[in-house]
Amino acid sequence: MKILVLNCGSGSVKYQVVETTTQEKIIDEDIQRVTDHAAAIQEILSKVDLKEIKAVGHRVVHGGEKFKSSVLVTDEVLAEMDKIEFLAPLHNPAAMAGVRACRAQMPDLPNILVFDTAFHSTMEPGAYLYGIPMEDYEQYGIRKYGFHGTSHQYVAEQAAKQLGKPLKDLKLVTCHIGNGASICAVEYGKCIDTSMGMTPLAGLVMGTRSGDIDPAALSILCAKHNFTIDEAITYLNKSCGLKGLTGISFDLRDLEPVMETNPRVKIAIDVYIHRLVQYIGSYVAEMRGCDAIVWTGGVGLYRKFVSERVMKYFDFLPNCQKLVIKTNEELMIALECEKLIQAAK
Repeated sequence: MKILVLNCGSGSVKYQVVETTTQEKIIDEDIQRVTDHAAAIQEILSKVDLKEIKAVGHRVVHGGEKFKSSVLVTDEVLAEMDKIEFLAPLHNPAAMAGVRACRAQMPDLPNILVFDTAFHSTMEPGAYLYGIPMEDYEQYGIRKYGFHGTSHQYVAEQAAKQLGKPLKDLKLVTCHIGNGASICAVEYGKCIDTSMGMTPLAGLVMGTRSGDIDPAALSILCAKHNFTIDEAITYLNKSCGLKGLTGISFDLRDLEPVMETNPRVKIAIDVYIHRLVQYIGSYVAEMRGCDAIVWTGGVGLYRKFVSERVMKYFDFLPNCQKLVIKTNEELMIALECEKLIQAAK
């Protein structure tokens, strides 16, 4: 089954055509500097043999509490998505613009939303609630949601295959570590905790994101930099993490060659490693053990010194394996589409 997979950002549209039977990428391209999603979709459709496409799968960053699994697009679904736009104002509107363009230009082709947050919907309240009044959670949806869910799900399933055991029998920590980074505790096939929060800003120190920080520090940042709250959040998203700590770069490819000679870079990487160890260790404790720590993402795959340094902290787990698996979120989205289409039949 051939599925068109779309990842619509505010300024770009990435797209693939995936054959689910062979798990082959037939097309893998992107359009940059997008200002009109309808025009971008029209350009994509001119390059695709629509007679062979059975559905369009859309990557959607945030499904809120309403959408805990992939869903076929209807007018009612779009109305619900509009209600939760505030949860991901930079990402969800672009995705929905792509959906509406596809529906307008291909009205007979099914559109399916696949959510980054869905895999994490199995967390219990003890893991996803913040220590704020319940009314703020109930009225405004303020809670931990988690992201990179399709990636965590894919590498967990692949890890089970490599270990030769059913996923339902395994305790895994999956580490999606790139410029953006998150960790997930996968116990017996279900997410029980994850490092990102209500937004992708929480958790690990990342390329340009601060990760966890005392909320009261925002007031000091706002006072000292004369920031508004929105400007402070942008600062924490764009100017912090490795970029802010080193003053050189967000990219470990630039930092690795000088990490032993530049004291500021050395300290930054120590902070980066510490946060990784902290989260992995907490998840090992939550699951009371771990069969494998799984690494993916650009850093997880190619900056081996990171995983090697982290794994040394867990050598007290004699049966815990280190696995390195290249993620494939687009394939995961295509397989989700195939599953929904077959269920509908």
